[in-house]
Amino acid sequence: MSILYDEGQQAIATESRRVLDARANKARLLGLLERVGAWDEMFWNTAVEQGWTALAISEEHGGLGLGLTELGLVAQATGAATAGAPFLAVGHGLAHAVAAIDDAALQAQWLPRLAAGDMLGTVAFGEGSSPLTATPAVTFADGILNGAKDGVTGGLKADIALVWALADGEPALVLAELAGADRTPVDSFDNARLIADITFAATPARLIARGAEARELALDVLARMAVVTAHEQVGGAEALLFIARDYANTRRAFGQVIGAFQSVKHRIAELYGLVEIARANCIHAAARAGQADFLIAAADARISATDAYDTAARDCVQVHGGIGVTWEQGLHLHMRRARSLAIEQGNMLFWEDLLVERLTGVAA
Repeated sequence: MSILYDEGQQAIATESRRVLDARANKARLLGLLERVGAWDEMFWNTAVEQGWTALAISEEHGGLGLGLTELGLVAQATGAATAGAPFLAVGHGLAHAVAAIDDAALQAQWLPRLAAGDMLGTVAFGEGSSPLTATPAVTFADGILNGAKDGVTGGLKADIALVWALADGEPALVLAELAGADRTPVDSFDNARLIADITFAATPARLIARGAEARELALDVLARMAVVTAHEQVGGAEALLFIARDYANTRRAFGQVIGAFQSVKHRIAELYGLVEIARANCIHAAARAGQADFLIAAADARISATDAYDTAARDCVQVHGGIGVTWEQGLHLHMRRARSLAIEQGNMLFWEDLLVERLTGVAA
């Protein structure tokens, strides 16, 4: 596939950025970082209004029938605007799992509501430090879910969750409505992500898949969410690249702009390289969705995008000097988002180990 977007995809990218730029409010977004339980409802209303919630859902179920590439372009725009978009990735993961199973009734029940934005979906896989443990502590039996999941992105406001659980001694994927679950908000580094600990106590749930089938579907869901998140990271990294470049071209020291100094210009040039490598990996990964090598491509995108965003957040502050760490400057939005996205859907070590395992056939 060409690493260039076609005309329709470019239009989606341009319009997404235009809409978010017009509605951005730095003070409002900074406030969300500090308030537990608050979230970017204005962004979600925009996402529903623009049809972003329906992008990757089939037309048969009320969606637009597009794919991971188009969803990734929207995520890239949200990353540049540091919009509160936790449900863009996790909602897609849940919708994909429902669409992937052979259950027309379940699809008709949930996919139209997810496409319309009437329902918020999340994915609850992780326990402790593992994003996909071999033996989940949460158990499923006789249509009932029991146990707890830590640090679920979007878990505080989600209506339904795709849960990694243990059923009759083997891993399983189950779908649970969260109305009866106990949710404890987590005061996190980036509170706009609506992270919560969820406790299931005799919560009604429905089996989606089990055994080897469940693990492969869970990995596919993780990979798809990782690609969406990687696009968001690229959008944030690119925004920081431009912020650093513009500041370096205007801030003067010792009689010249600081962008003339090698230590600054080389740092910005290296950052440009990281952003473009991550962008190319994201484009490739989105194009490989559904193919045998998709998990490898997703890992590439996730690793390179995490590196690019983390580096950009750090270097942009360094280029700004002392003013870069002030609240008023606004770089906290990207610093905190870069750190929170770096551990959602598994950290770098998880994706590096998974990549090694897929390439060599030996568990890392």
